[in-house]
Amino acid sequence: MSISALLSMGRCCCRCCCPRGLWMLSAPCCDDRRMCVCPGPRRIGIPVRSSSLPLFSDAMPAPTQLFFPLIRNCELSRIYGTACYCHHKHLCCPSPYIPQSRLRYTPHPAYATFCRPKENWWQYTQGRRYASTPQKFYLTPPQVNSILKANEYSFKVPEFDGKNVSSVLGFDSNQLPANAPIEDRRSAATCLQTRGMLLGVFDGHAGCACSQAVSERLFYYIAVSLLPHETLLEIENAVESGRALLPILQWHKHPNDYFSKEASKLYFNSLRTYWQELIDLNTGESTDIDVKEALINAFKRLDNDISLEAQVGDPNSFLNYLVLRVAFSGATACVAHVDGVDLHVANTGDSRAMLGVQEEDGSWSAVTLSNDHNAQNERELERLKLEHPKNEAKSVVKQDRLLGLLMPFRAFGDVKFKWSIDLQKRVIESGPDQLNDNEYTKFIPPNYHTPPYLTAEPEVTYHRLRPQDKFLVLATDGLWETMHRQDVVRIVGEYLTGMHHQQPIAVGGYKVTLGQMHGLLTERRTKMSSVFEDQNAATHLIRHAVGNNEFGTVDHERLSKMLSLPEELARMYRDDITIIVVQFNSHVVGAYQNQE
Repeated sequence: MSISALLSMGRCCCRCCCPRGLWMLSAPCCDDRRMCVCPGPRRIGIPVRSSSLPLFSDAMPAPTQLFFPLIRNCELSRIYGTACYCHHKHLCCPSPYIPQSRLRYTPHPAYATFCRPKENWWQYTQGRRYASTPQKFYLTPPQVNSILKANEYSFKVPEFDGKNVSSVLGFDSNQLPANAPIEDRRSAATCLQTRGMLLGVFDGHAGCACSQAVSERLFYYIAVSLLPHETLLEIENAVESGRALLPILQWHKHPNDYFSKEASKLYFNSLRTYWQELIDLNTGESTDIDVKEALINAFKRLDNDISLEAQVGDPNSFLNYLVLRVAFSGATACVAHVDGVDLHVANTGDSRAMLGVQEEDGSWSAVTLSNDHNAQNERELERLKLEHPKNEAKSVVKQDRLLGLLMPFRAFGDVKFKWSIDLQKRVIESGPDQLNDNEYTKFIPPNYHTPPYLTAEPEVTYHRLRPQDKFLVLATDGLWETMHRQDVVRIVGEYLTGMHHQQPIAVGGYKVTLGQMHGLLTERRTKMSSVFEDQNAATHLIRHAVGNNEFGTVDHERLSKMLSLPEELARMYRDDITIIVVQFNSHVVGAYQNQE
């Protein structure tokens, strides 16, 4: 039977590679596709990469570094050799093609690539002869913990920060890469010249350049937008006279979080132009600053500066290439500003903010503080159609994607969906050769008639904190694709309180043997102690997102398999995951309410 015939049956089949590069077909297996770690070929909907080195390559994700020793010790062949061996009946192998929903960007079919094993694949395997039963390879618990904890970061807010008692106790953050290098970014900072704290997650696509730039720059734009007129004048006068500037932000960053020193002067000049315009627009008569308006202006102005910097270019060839890479890639952003009991969430794209609320009976409920800007949002669909002529109603969104290509309907960068065709051609022709060699920058989206089709303007949500509001989860869509919001809030809530409500075990219709039920009960009994295995709430959440089985408990075997995947396979099964968990001080929040 041919491969195409098998595919037409709609069944799930492994397609694995033998040592000499010949294709073999296994028997059809079950329909649960979440557990497979099959290394067979996939049609990957990403543009052909440029031959030049990627930007920010020094920010190598930690799991990549941990995986290199396995390659050197010839363990890669063991992983590949056992990847398609199903150890349980519910494990299976997925369709030979990556689900389109897992790709942020689907290019024109002319630039899609078909992935096959490397030519020297046989070198990894011909030296070994395997028994009829494949060997098992698992990461040990310490190895799993090393991968999960490589990028974790925690910050505890001082009880008294010198100005006021903070409503934020602290936050935990973490990242788990799937792309190489990771395309997600995160940022957290305390506003020094105003009250409040800023926290945000940024999900990049078509590369990490745009998410990197936004993670470095957006908080400065927000902080400047919130400054009073007198402080802006003081900062400008200090720059004019060459005096030291007032610090605006206190950053809370992990050592692996990257900052572009080469572009710092360019970024500063653009920021200075922005605050000069704010000084000219504001005569100093009004002292009240609208936080919502400040957030919207900061998002839109940064996106405008990213576009303008790419059009102007730079005499420095590296910087010229950098600003173009930033503009042609894209990023979504979900940012929270917490000041006392005032919580503002500004969201552009499909990352989410979720509030964890503890009810009187101790149970947990989730309150969504952001809306996804994609095809599942009817209001976004209507907004897009109203912004373009009626004859484009059927083409502006196709297959649930913007112009059939982009999943988020709002994003920074992505000038291919914002600039006119003439401007795109002019910039690419005058740009460096590395950009001209990149196929992604050359093609024009189909049905591209009335740009811009994309905006970075955020949707801002306001929430007044209450004592029962215990924490806030900011996360990229890599988390929400794998876990329901109620499960996210419950897991974080139980972790923070150290409580686990003994509810009846739900098996979801699965046939469970007596031995399996005994295992579930044993795991429940030990769950209280296992909670303390993680000292970081975001890490604990990632452990569940990657390792949860169909019973809602962490399966070490599954977790080990997923974390053992090589870089070129990991993206087939999940996206980058970036999480920030902000814990609120209920006593301080209650005191704010009593004062009023």
